[in-house]
Amino acid sequence: MLTQAISQYQQRVNQRIGTILDTLDDTEPRLKAAMRHGALLGGKRIRPFLVYSVGEMLGVPLERLDDCAAAIECIHAYSLIHDDLPAMDDDALRRGQPTVHIAFDEATAILAGDALQTLAFELISSDIEGLSDRQHLRLVQALAKASGYRGMCGGQAQDLNATDKEISLAQLTALHRLKTGALIRCAVEFAVIAADIDAKEELALLEYADAVGLAFQVQDDILDITGSTEELGKPQGSDLDANKSTYPKLLGLEGAKTTAQKLLEDALSALAKLPYNSQLIAEFARYIVERRV
Repeated sequence: MLTQAISQYQQRVNQRIGTILDTLDDTEPRLKAAMRHGALLGGKRIRPFLVYSVGEMLGVPLERLDDCAAAIECIHAYSLIHDDLPAMDDDALRRGQPTVHIAFDEATAILAGDALQTLAFELISSDIEGLSDRQHLRLVQALAKASGYRGMCGGQAQDLNATDKEISLAQLTALHRLKTGALIRCAVEFAVIAADIDAKEELALLEYADAVGLAFQVQDDILDITGSTEELGKPQGSDLDANKSTYPKLLGLEGAKTTAQKLLEDALSALAKLPYNSQLIAEFARYIVERRV
């Protein structure tokens, strides 16, 4: 069931992003091509998956979730384009393909990331049938917070500052709750906003999102050691080579695996508080800590 759902939602969001990019005029074809390369290069689409799966669980029509899923993936794509730049992680490979600045050039990569970021806000601020003005505003506020200083960008800055330094487990957890976790939390928050559920149920789902978001990063750190370049679609051991702060580096490989399992338990405990059939997103949480890519 999970594999089929991941594939269906992946195809759905890819089609939506492709359609959106097709509607752009061709005055800057190179920029448009770079945006397409960065946004449709592949990937698990875990953030759109969470928008769709949590939204459907809460009874929201998929059509109402399409632009939310596309928007959050546009933000994720922009972040990866910029992360890969020489001034950041300096990576030449992403998902087994040349990164945007390699396939095009640095200036075009920067502009492609910027354009995808602004496109995301255009999508969620435009009319979506079934959503009120209040809900639209909440979507914009959630995405702005998750992707900016108090979210992904702030976490990335902390990560850069932690390179070549020893930091505590609390500091590592805090930076990854922002760098990786904030956008994953936002995906669930999008579904919650679209469903307009009560505060108690929203809190439980955000607890789930926080646990899954951190578990995703812990497993990523583990795979940087145990995975291969072919499996990962990027250089194996790149975090170690860059002397970044990671969970295995701080806790050891087995300690990191134990942390991932504890986060899975936290996610499942949060779901147990809900009056919905949460089997699919429970399976997804297990997949996050058991995946090999």
